[in-house]
Amino acid sequence: MAAKALVDKLRADGRDIVDFTIGEPDLNTPDHIVEAAIAALRNGETKYTGSNGTPALRRAIAEKLARDNHLSFAPENVVVGSGGKHIIFHALAVTLNAGDEVIIHAPYWVSYPHMVVVNDGVPVIVQGSEADGFKLTPAALEAAITPRTKWLILNSPNNPTGAVYTAEELAALGAVLQRHPHVWVMSDEIYEHFAYGGARHVSALEAMPGVADRCLIVNGASKGYCMTGFRIGFGAGPVKLINAISKLISQTTTCPSAISQAAAIAAFLGTQEAPREAARVFAARGRLMAELLSRAQGVAVHAPRGAFYLYPSVAGLLGKTTPAGVVLDTDQDVVRYFIEAAGVATLDGSVYGVSPYLRLSFATSEQQIREGCRRIVEACAALS
Repeated sequence: MAAKALVDKLRADGRDIVDFTIGEPDLNTPDHIVEAAIAALRNGETKYTGSNGTPALRRAIAEKLARDNHLSFAPENVVVGSGGKHIIFHALAVTLNAGDEVIIHAPYWVSYPHMVVVNDGVPVIVQGSEADGFKLTPAALEAAITPRTKWLILNSPNNPTGAVYTAEELAALGAVLQRHPHVWVMSDEIYEHFAYGGARHVSALEAMPGVADRCLIVNGASKGYCMTGFRIGFGAGPVKLINAISKLISQTTTCPSAISQAAAIAAFLGTQEAPREAARVFAARGRLMAELLSRAQGVAVHAPRGAFYLYPSVAGLLGKTTPAGVVLDTDQDVVRYFIEAAGVATLDGSVYGVSPYLRLSFATSEQQIREGCRRIVEACAALS
């Protein structure tokens, strides 16, 4: 969001900026979802709802989980929040005592460690590597668990790398967790609709049913249904945890937007062509961006795996000198060079826990992808 604010400021100052920073689909919200929101307004569905969400939406989410993820949840196992981040924060808030540890695999979504710290927990960062496909291994998980471990946070498809765990990989992690019954699992599956090149999203709980009594599934409407501004996320898990999250929501935001909840029912229960089409669009854009970036000297990029991000290495650019005489020592320097010299906004891997990499979002138009990559290729060629 800070990067987006910078892009907005530069554009306001008259700069022509290609923005590869924001993880937000550029596609419009499907018409039937918009119409459901309008109908809710006209029908007077503009009041408070229950803190855990409307019964109709919680039933719809339970149906969605059974249909898409082969998971059996009752409505009382579901809580609705103002976005997936809202659910993650509240889950940590109601479970962490001072000093409790949360295992987070790097590269990670930037908010995970900060949300742990704000709630008096200790982030335990497990360094990932490209050699492992940027995935947590069972051995690394085993080594990170201590008596103070409260949560393991998993994210597949992953932001920022796009890594997608297979059922076998998740089951292997589940086998480790079976030996440590005090460790809970939070599975962030917000990018579930976006898996490419033969990869398939598998819910963590489907692959490791033995942790059902200590697993929270986090998902929402934002990405797959192009509803980021509607702010609807949900958690599904044990009733005791769900009730605690609901109580805290009642003391913070009271409840999610009633209008957005009505729209989300249409999203989860209506035609599912919109997320399938979005996946096709982003798969093509990801392949295009990867192909174009492969032409940039010093940038090593792989085909997209999932989500809508590429995470290319820029190790080949470090030590090079810009036309202005500045030596690029870090991926942060590369980000600064691209935005200043080429007018292309990217994000450095250091904020995601692993350098020297960049995160580039391909949730933007083909025209912007072509122009931005052209500028990056030229900027790399200008280095000495």
